Amino acid sequence: MSILPNIMFAVILIAGGGYFAMNLKKIIRNIKLGQDVNRSDNPSARWKNMALVAFGQKKMFARPVPAILHFALYTAFVITQIELLEILIDGLFGTHRFFKPSLGGFYTFLISFIELLSVLALTATVLFLSRRNLLKLPRLNMKELMGWPMKDANLILIMEIILVCCIFTMNGTDEVLYNIGKSHFEGQGSFGFTVSQHLGPALFGNLSEGTLHVLERAGWWGHFIMVMAFLNYLYFSKHLHIIFAFPNTYFANLNPQGQFDNLQSVTNEVKLMMDPNADPFAAPAPDADATPAKFGASDVQDLNWVQLLNAYTCTECGRCTSSCPANQTGKKLSPRKIMMDTRDRLEEVGRNIDANKGVFVPDGKSLLNDYITPEELWACTSCNACVEECPVNISPLSIIMDMRRYLVMEQSAAPVELNNMMTNIENNGAPWQYNQMDRLNWKDEA
Repeated sequence: MSILPNIMFAVILIAGGGYFAMNLKKIIRNIKLGQDVNRSDNPSARWKNMALVAFGQKKMFARPVPAILHFALYTAFVITQIELLEILIDGLFGTHRFFKPSLGGFYTFLISFIELLSVLALTATVLFLSRRNLLKLPRLNMKELMGWPMKDANLILIMEIILVCCIFTMNGTDEVLYNIGKSHFEGQGSFGFTVSQHLGPALFGNLSEGTLHVLERAGWWGHFIMVMAFLNYLYFSKHLHIIFAFPNTYFANLNPQGQFDNLQSVTNEVKLMMDPNADPFAAPAPDADATPAKFGASDVQDLNWVQLLNAYTCTECGRCTSSCPANQTGKKLSPRKIMMDTRDRLEEVGRNIDANKGVFVPDGKSLLNDYITPEELWACTSCNACVEECPVNISPLSIIMDMRRYLVMEQSAAPVELNNMMTNIENNGAPWQYNQMDRLNWKDEA
């Protein structure tokens, strides 16, 4: 037997795996550009959160029909990796259905189960394509999805269909070959796979032995090549959530949704102001050469690494935007666009670093203004609807609030109404133009 196919298989596997590893390394490098934040607390709660939200897809089931379809796709994707493992062994060592002799009847059950899941996945994929392109579901046809994002979503679904077709071509032709004693696998009889034992003879039963062997190999190689293509396409696609949903849910914020973080430098100053016994000169003098800390965020490097991980994890499903009250009332804000813009800017910064031998050269652009406008940021009501809706615990609100913080504390660029309110609080101790004592004058009129 020629070892050339095994060599070709190994070359494709190494090249595909190497290219994926190289791109994954770039993504991790980009995420590490963010500011440090400690998310190592309460590991038991974090593991539980990941199990329920990422593995169990708990938040998806708020909408049962798409949730069931997505769960079918997700389960098929996970379980099919068992068959992929067998293909890797067969491809490297020249075997055929490596696990069948040792697993016996359980092997038939396992592949049959994979086939049933594949049928469900194929059904879900066709429905998702129809919903996106024929039914024109509003949240899947918004302005920020026009162009590449729409093509990306359709392309990945088409790849899923091709992958399933390869599985049934491989199993169906092998079933027919096995029935006539011409399979690569030694022995007679039928595999008895639940779907292929019927689909194989119906589609391929009248073909010649030579054609069957060609189609079986085409399905087998097609399955492997599609997996390699899919793996490396992830880098350019929104479907990175297949990988990053798990760390994203693990490192998600466990604090109550309405709780915001405080800037430590501001907190320290306030404590000094409120403590009559504090010595304002007791703190060490700041380093004259140190770069002053920035209040808030104007570019991706000012965000923390979890927020950048959020950007890469975004599925672009639009549940956040469809539940956003600002967006529903015609405001410019779209939480999905906030995440997409953050990822696009982060990718631009990454390409800048690659082009300049590992060093970022200022390009005169920033996330604020060049990607996200102040109008979008100030439209947010900070209601947390987007955070509640996200199926993988992404927080667009945290990015919005950090960028607002920059506008207020670094640029003094808050809207007039907000500036008036803050001035009133500073002067009167209340948001209104009269002080708190005046508010109690009504009691003297009784």
